[in-house]
Amino acid sequence: MKQHEKETAFSTDLHVSDDEHFSSEERRWQAITQRDATADGQFFYAVKTTGIYCAPSCPSRQPNRENVEFFTLGEEAEQRGYRPCKRCRQGRISLHQQHAQQIAQACRLLENSDKTPTLEQLAFQVGLSAYHFHRLFKTFTGLTPRAYAMAKRQQRVRENLAQPLSVTSAILEAGYGSNGHFYGSSTARLGMTPSDYRAGGKGVEVWFAVGRCSLGDILVAESPRGICAILLGDDPQALVENLQKTFTHAQLLGGDPDFEGRIAAIVGFVDGDRAELALPLDIRGTAFQQRVWQALRAIPLGETLSYAAVAAKIGSPKAVRAVAGACAANLLAVAIPCHRVVKSSGELSGYRWGVDRKKRLLEQERQGAAPKSV
Repeated sequence: MKQHEKETAFSTDLHVSDDEHFSSEERRWQAITQRDATADGQFFYAVKTTGIYCAPSCPSRQPNRENVEFFTLGEEAEQRGYRPCKRCRQGRISLHQQHAQQIAQACRLLENSDKTPTLEQLAFQVGLSAYHFHRLFKTFTGLTPRAYAMAKRQQRVRENLAQPLSVTSAILEAGYGSNGHFYGSSTARLGMTPSDYRAGGKGVEVWFAVGRCSLGDILVAESPRGICAILLGDDPQALVENLQKTFTHAQLLGGDPDFEGRIAAIVGFVDGDRAELALPLDIRGTAFQQRVWQALRAIPLGETLSYAAVAAKIGSPKAVRAVAGACAANLLAVAIPCHRVVKSSGELSGYRWGVDRKKRLLEQERQGAAPKSV
């Protein structure tokens, strides 16, 4: 089985082999003390003094070893008179997995609703208090429910503008109450007006310049909204052609002195200048891509996460391939640090600008020489 298939299976392979891994009481007790979520479903433990049985990863207070009894099935524990623990989802899945499922359900509700549900309605639908739900949603997705819903509406507008609809219809069918409400901030949402977006950016000015950095050639482009591309490569002409394909009908302009000053700041940022880069970014993508990119920007300097961990973090544990796709679609090298995502084994792979550059960036960061995320 390929690596991405193993990750997509979300621990299925682990569960196959863990039947033997957790066969001894010693290993089972070790899993309990470590609250090992990979042991969930492999066995259950019951506490004689409380009359309750739990999953290995249960966050409840750790019992004394002499009071613990092990069972392969929850039904066996119930036949012996034990009650299922409510805190660890009645011994079936861990609390973290339960929360991940609830947030994933809320994301589906937001994605499939013509009218955005209120915070209270979403929380009620997934069985949480509004306060707890809001905190969990932001922890798992990196966005508030309101921001997630807004990103989804933005995606619908983009999709509708590609269809033979009027601009007004495209906006209203995306869930906006009026086109006036949308036009108030359409430039911030699309990077341009809806008509310009439908025309493929025709008439919109995109400034760009090509230079050199420690990772090779670098192209930086800026729309009226902010920095819209940071591309790396070994061929300046290929970088320019890539930009032209991305902004097919935009007016591409060479950099002026002010823009070249920003280029210098970005090159210094890529090369390891520890000063923060306080420049606006024009981040364009689907609602799912934005969730992934927000999660990537939260990865601390010098650290990495696996594709599976990022998928779990945004509440979509089975979307490992989609996470990899979002990393590959990133146009803002280093600013959105997709180089900090690796295989579950820790092996490097899948970097848009080459695995060698990914390795060098991570080495720089681990040595404390790389910049902070924008």
